[in-house]
Order: sequence, then structure tokens, then C-alpha cells
Amino acid sequence: MTYPLYQYINIRWAGSPTLSADGRYLAFLTDITGRFQAWQVELSGDDDVFTWPQQLTFMADRVLSLTYSPVPGDSRLLYGYDIGGSENEQFAVLDTASGLSYSLTEGFEESVHIAGEWAAETGYLVFAANRRDPAIFDLYCQPVDGGDAKMIWQHDQVGYLFHAIWSPDNQRIAFVREAKSSDHDLLELNLADGKVRQLSPQEQEAEYEGIAYSKDGRYLYVLTDLESDFLHIRRLELATGDWETLVAPNADVEIMLLSPNGRYLAYVTNREGDSFLELIDLATGVARPAPEPSTRPGVIGYYHDDIVFSADSQRLAFGYSSATRTNDIYVWNIDPNNDALVRKTDSSHGGIPVSQFVSPTLIHYPSFDDLQIPAFYYRPQRDDDEPLPVIIIVHGGPESQFRPVFNFFIQYILERGYAVLAPNVRGSAGYGNTYMHMDNVEKRMNSVSDLAHAARWLAEQPDIDAERIVVYGGSYGGFMVLSSLTTYPDLWAAGIDIVGISNFVTFLENTSDYRRAHRESEYGSLSENREFLESISPLNQVDQITAPLMVVHGANDPRVPLSEARQLVDEVIKRDILVKFLVFDDEGHGIVKLKNKLELYPAVIEFLDEVLGA
Repeated sequence: MTYPLYQYINIRWAGSPTLSADGRYLAFLTDITGRFQAWQVELSGDDDVFTWPQQLTFMADRVLSLTYSPVPGDSRLLYGYDIGGSENEQFAVLDTASGLSYSLTEGFEESVHIAGEWAAETGYLVFAANRRDPAIFDLYCQPVDGGDAKMIWQHDQVGYLFHAIWSPDNQRIAFVREAKSSDHDLLELNLADGKVRQLSPQEQEAEYEGIAYSKDGRYLYVLTDLESDFLHIRRLELATGDWETLVAPNADVEIMLLSPNGRYLAYVTNREGDSFLELIDLATGVARPAPEPSTRPGVIGYYHDDIVFSADSQRLAFGYSSATRTNDIYVWNIDPNNDALVRKTDSSHGGIPVSQFVSPTLIHYPSFDDLQIPAFYYRPQRDDDEPLPVIIIVHGGPESQFRPVFNFFIQYILERGYAVLAPNVRGSAGYGNTYMHMDNVEKRMNSVSDLAHAARWLAEQPDIDAERIVVYGGSYGGFMVLSSLTTYPDLWAAGIDIVGISNFVTFLENTSDYRRAHRESEYGSLSENREFLESISPLNQVDQITAPLMVVHGANDPRVPLSEARQLVDEVIKRDILVKFLVFDDEGHGIVKLKNKLELYPAVIEFLDEVLGA
């Protein structure tokens, strides 16, 4: 059975759950309307009954985040949104009872806001924003009822401020400064005197990806890779500075969450791309896994770390997706005497039977130095012996990871008879710091070589057509596409670059101010590494491209400016190479709106059919 592309494009998603303080409602984000909006469903007593959700927001652009008021009986919902893909997140408050909303950030639409915690006792929200200087984030506090935000800490360094949380007595705020992706500072602000102290060891480079105060305020639970190759959970005694390791598997703990009553610690471990959710009862020390289906291969909390406790600490809601099922929200009743996991949303698979979808096989292939590169290999459900064309999909980041979540485009091209290989080349997250740092600065091209060896591995497989291998990627993955075409031109039948970097120098010169220093820590700096960055930039080797190329970009991209695509396309056209160029005026770093997907993906298929002769 063959299903049309528009049915795949209309497969829906639900995630980013939040539970009302009284436990009656679950709110979440879903793209039922074609763009992500906030919806709400009542949690009935019958776990087998789905109730129809109510749409809460009706914005022209996407909603990015949401959280219910922590105050029992308060029906308000805080949500974040941006305009046109700008990523300048704004905050608004919606009264779900009346349907009326008001802005908290009016007048600061050009600034980025990073939400922290909403304190139930004071009614204040703590957040970070670059209002004063586009390159620098300061810490603010604002009454959620309205009124002006007050700067509570003026920052004097470049770097994001994340994970801002209130101490139990609301006298301190702990937060994380991310100077670069692998070097964070764990800080605490004393509101009485305005002073900030550093809690993390100054001489040791480490990441701090999650924090939570203990109920008595004596400790911080910290998700960190301090003194470890992997992210693990440690507990910091604030008075003494002593650290204690609590959870340290030989893999990344990617999400950590402490229950409101301080008794339960939930955490998600990433093992070769699959997620495993466990819960520790801190009172007894007993740990147990979540019930099925979360124990099956799949990914938990992939989008926005979407996992949350109920206010009474008796339930845990999270998003879960597998290669063959779209993301939906599950609620875990964590009472050990009534241990149950129930799906609370039922996102559409576009009328396509789940049996139509294909799960990948995890393989490892050798690179130039015999390093084993993990990759997910999808083979289409075909009975004939014709050699298969294949698309290599490269993730962005670069400190990211291809995960076996549901991907409608992969499933569609599998139906069309393509195989898919999705490698996690050196530099990818999820395999420890040693692996993740193997592509930094002067080692950048080693990861491109890993991609070339993926194509060579495929060419050795008896069921693959070595003359029809396509490389496809977005963002940093777009750079990987372009670099593969310029460095290893003989391997590729075509390339598809979505919001990709064509020249590291012009990218760093033109990216948003607040991103530049952060990105220089990964790629190299303009002051010290300009010559090297020029040497590896695909734009400067565009004469090596021989394969047809498709380039896609959003006009409002704050990360990789549209100029990166335009300058590349202009040079490729001069060389009489087939190039298809699509620009979406109302998109940013990626194509997210339904109407644009309905234009983009048919164009991609048309391009593939044209260049591969399908």
C-alpha cells in the first residue's frame, strides 16, 4: 500500500506537558492546527478514556513552551512564543478559565527571554534576557500578575543563563552560566545582598545540565559531567561544598527531575540513542524503572526535556516517541501499589497504519582511523532485489545526536524505496565527552571523513546502489553536506542543505550577537583561527562541487543567516551545477509551518526523482 506525501506531512505530535497544581488538567503543545499551540485536556478518573482536548492559544506563530501556575486553584498558564522563527522568545500569561491573556515582555520583542522558575509563594518569575546588551544575558525577576521586571543581577560576561530556580525559602536563586557548550558555571545569587557565588569548581571544566534544591535547601541535586566522561547525578552540600555521586551509569543521564515533595528523583538515561526512565525513592534508596512502553526502544523527553511531576508528587508526565510512533504524552502513577503508565494524548499518524513504518538497526562502521561510528540503518520494506538508493541524514549541532524518534520524512522516503543511514559521527553527543570533543576546531574535518566512510560502507553493501547515495542535513548538518560535496565529490549523487553554514567566517560575523562566543568555542575564533576556518569553509572550495544541490533556508534565521545560503547558491550557479533554492519568508532556523512543509517536501522529492532518475 502506498500513501501520499501529504498524509505523512499531516502526522501530528504532542509534547511539553505541564500539570495544573490541582491535578485536574494536563496542558501540552501539539501541531494539530499545523503550528504548535497550547492545548488542554481534563484528566478523568478513567485511565482508558480519552477526552477531547481544548485549544488554548491561537497565535499566528508557534508556541515554544508552557507551564501551569504552581498555585493551587490558579487557572493561569505561562507560555513562551516567538514571531516568524526569530527565536526571540516572549512570555505571556493566559487565564484558562476566561481565555484572556496578557504579555509580560511587551516592548522587548527584539530580546531573547529564557524562562526560569515561577515561585508559588511569591508569584514571581525569574528569567534571563539580553535586553541591555544583545550579547549578554542578565537575570530578572517579574511578578506574574503583571508589572515591570526588575534586574536582580547584571551579568558582565558573554554566556547564556539557564535553569534559574528558587531556593525553598525564596531567598536565593541557583542558575547555570553557559560560556561555551562544554564549560558551564554553577552559580547562586543571594537576593538579600545581590551577591553571586560560584558553586562549581573554578579550575575544572564541566557541564551542568540540570539543578534542583533539596526540600530543606541544604543541597543541590546536579546533573553534571564533573570529573566524568558522562553526565551523571551528584549532590552538592551547599554549606561545605562537598559533592556526593548518586547515579553514575556508563552512559549519559540526560534528564533529572526532583519531585516537589523532595522524595523522588526521576532521571532518563541515554543508552546508544534509546531512553530509559527510572525513579529513585530518596527515602528508601530504592530505584525502579517506569512501566512499558517506556522500557521499549524509543526516546523520552526528547523535545524541551518534556517531563514533569504533578504538584502532589504522585504522577509523572512525559513525552515518548519511537521510530514507528509519533510523540505522545504519558502519565505515570508512581505509587508502587498502583504502578501504571497511561497514554493521555493520541496524536494522528495521518491515517497510515503503524505497521507501515520501519524501525532502524543500530550498526557501527569503521572510519579512517578504525574508530567505530554508530549509525541507525533503515531498510525499506521491499521484496525485489533491485539495488537501493540511499540517503545519509546528518544531524545538526554538532553536539547533538540522531535519535530513533518518529520522523515522517524518513518513513515516507522508505516507502518510496530509499534506504536511510543516520550516523552519529565523532563530535556527536550521547557517547561521552571524549567522543564529543573529537571534532573540535582543527579536528573538524575528521567528522566529514566519518561521513565519507559512511558512504563507503554503504557502497560495500550488496543491496545498495553506490551510484545513488545522497547526503542530507540541516544547520551544522548543512555544513556537513556542503563539506562532503566539496571534499569527497566522487561519493555523492546529490546533496540537500537545509539552513546550513557555507563559510564559518561569515557565519560567525553575522550570527546573532549572543551566539557568537558560544559558537567560537566549538568551531574556533575569528581572532585566532580565521585562516583555518577559511580553509575548511565549503564556499571557498565550491569549484569542487559536481553533484546537483538543493538549498533551503528561512529568511528570519537568527542562527545561520540567509546570507550563508545566498552566497553559496550564487557561486554554484556560476559553475553551471544544477541547484534548487527555496527561501521561506516566514521561517527561521528550520521549516516548521504546515503550509511551508507542504511546499518543501514535495519539492525535495521532485528534486530527488530528477537527479536520481526515479
